[in-house]
Amino acid sequence: MEKHWLRSYPPGVPHEVHPEQYKSLTHLLEESFRKNADKPFSVCMERWMSYRQLDEASAALGAWLQSKGLEPGARVAIMLPNIPQFAVTMAAILRAGYTCVNVNPLYTARELEHQLKDSGATAIVILENFAHTLEEVIERTPVQHVVLASMGDQLGFWYGQWITFAVRHLAKMVPPFRLPLTQGRTVTSFRDALAAGHGLALRPTAQTLDSVAFLQYTGGTTGLSKGAVLTHRNIVAAILQAEAWFTPALKRVGDVSKSNCIAALPLYHIFALTLCLLSIRWGAHLTLVPNPRDIGKFIETLKRRPFQLLPAVNTLFNALLQHPQFRTVDFSQLCVSQAGGMAASEGTARAWQKATGCAMVEGWGMSETCAIGTNNPVTATEFSGTIGLPLPGIEVAIKDDDGNSLALGESGEICIRGPNVMTGYHQQPEETAKAFTPDGFMRTGDVGIMDERGYTKIIDRKKDMILVSGFNVFPNELENVISTCPGVIECAAVGVPDEKQGEAIKVFVVRNDPILTEEDVAKFCRQNLTGYKVPKYIEFREDLPKTNVGKILRRELRSAVKA
Repeated sequence: MEKHWLRSYPPGVPHEVHPEQYKSLTHLLEESFRKNADKPFSVCMERWMSYRQLDEASAALGAWLQSKGLEPGARVAIMLPNIPQFAVTMAAILRAGYTCVNVNPLYTARELEHQLKDSGATAIVILENFAHTLEEVIERTPVQHVVLASMGDQLGFWYGQWITFAVRHLAKMVPPFRLPLTQGRTVTSFRDALAAGHGLALRPTAQTLDSVAFLQYTGGTTGLSKGAVLTHRNIVAAILQAEAWFTPALKRVGDVSKSNCIAALPLYHIFALTLCLLSIRWGAHLTLVPNPRDIGKFIETLKRRPFQLLPAVNTLFNALLQHPQFRTVDFSQLCVSQAGGMAASEGTARAWQKATGCAMVEGWGMSETCAIGTNNPVTATEFSGTIGLPLPGIEVAIKDDDGNSLALGESGEICIRGPNVMTGYHQQPEETAKAFTPDGFMRTGDVGIMDERGYTKIIDRKKDMILVSGFNVFPNELENVISTCPGVIECAAVGVPDEKQGEAIKVFVVRNDPILTEEDVAKFCRQNLTGYKVPKYIEFREDLPKTNVGKILRRELRSAVKA
């Protein structure tokens, strides 16, 4: 197929990437550890970790895991927030020859049980704050080895001890738990596992680019989550694609290894995980933010030192903008404000650029594509309202339901092909078969249009489309328009049953202007939307239900309407 989007690439961006320069993702990691040994890797609560310390700690934990007799390729779950132990654990699992299974720390017992059983994880590294959830389900899962981390484990001895004490006894954030030691199960503290591993040698493994690196579970908003099988090739390709795309924006930094990347989005999520791995490739450092929901503390973290790369979802950009201390942050060295994970709204983008001087750059990807797919040029000076261009080595086609490619300007399902795309869903051959077209493109479930420049605009998810009197209405369009209404912070549109129209539109609105009325919003919609797109119902709320990544859960709003 003709890759007409290549003509729109910024100067210097390559058209392809070559993951074959590495034997595996482990090879990439270990090369960076050696080259950047004396450079800082992360800072968390003002405690620093160097690449040398990451190298030594991950080798020790990897050796300890190997000593437990896990089979090659065994799945090891990671249930940690954004603390230094996450990178140590991830690198340890990969270097030991195993597969990472990222787990949302805020999962319910039901969700955790499903993921551990579905993945076949035989070991888990978990923060003790969430061990009570594991206690509920562990005997119904294959888990045989538990490594219990405490909040302060990697924050220095005295300070770490204090943080752990404060979390356990002052904040009381560690609910009581008792993990059963039946059927040979072991429970070991993170510190003890590291100490034991320092006395062991990490054995080399026979990994290739085709070995499985991650089982990355989808968000599960449409039912039980599925494990996307991501190989070392997929991940390495995604890192190189991100590097090729982002490097032009960091030219004014000079040495990219001096970049400070803000890690506020959870590292278990593919968006933040890929940017973390890109940071390692660069030899740059991460500012770890364990709890970005505390916007006040997050802003204090941003004020401590200059930063160049800030990835966030639309709701997080919004929350920062609404905080009274936001204007006290120095944005003079911010090079990239990367939006992803959910649709970015024009209203938020406008406000962000006005406040920071840095254009919000929207991209699109999925767990199944290692978060990489399309992105607007990072040198953009204004918000485009599109998801941008396919990244190097990626092909995007707009297809109909039969898998036929459509002409430019026609709407259809966005389909993607490239070295970053998963090999399939774990132990779900039928779902895997449904996910791909005969010519090897993965169906994304997103409906979009590509223009003659190669820029794609998402109209919406297929499942979220509202049918009003036979007319297709896409919630993303409504939300994008309503977000520009003065006094609106964020909003969500859903379809509700209607006897006359089949479905009617209901919009849930969060406002920052108490005098804003339903009629004000309706009048704004009538001025900016064609008649059948104007919502029939408008409801103000204090907040909207969201995933832990910040994606608005339209499904819950629809359920609330039906109830």
